[in-house]
Amino acid sequence: MNSLIRLLASSGLLKKDLDYHLLRASMVIVFFFFGYQKWFQYEAQVLIPFISHGPLISWMYPVFGIRGASTFLGISEWTFGALILAGFWSRRLGMLGAAGSVVTFVMTVTIIPFMPNGWAASAGGFPAMVGNVAFLMKDVVLLAVSIYLLKEDVVRSLAASVPMASRIAKPAGR
Repeated sequence: MNSLIRLLASSGLLKKDLDYHLLRASMVIVFFFFGYQKWFQYEAQVLIPFISHGPLISWMYPVFGIRGASTFLGISEWTFGALILAGFWSRRLGMLGAAGSVVTFVMTVTIIPFMPNGWAASAGGFPAMVGNVAFLMKDVVLLAVSIYLLKEDVVRSLAASVPMASRIAKPAGR
């Protein structure tokens, strides 16, 4: 086991900020692909049970219609993905993207309890998820990643705004 630990430690896996950068890049990719789908009629139709049963997003159909809601989501996802990408260079833009991402995944996670036929009756119902609920469970992890990125961007922004002199530890007794 010690050999494995040493191997992993020397592999670069523990490199400072590797996790932060991998998660940021992963979210950009997720938002690109999921946002891309929203531009097509097939996806607008696939979204109907999700949006219709989402307590925080069901307002979109009366406001935008089926196709308009899908387009709105696509624009939102590409915007948040672009802001998260910009977070590689600007913590403040990254913060905006991460905050939008948190809102996005709070909205989708709240669909889970309301999704019809989301729990396999043949297996006793909850927690035996099926279909659309199983698909939405990934959003629990994406919400956690979004919160992590938001926290990191806030912490890093605060650290950058503190003058260097005040970050230097003062010797005891002075």
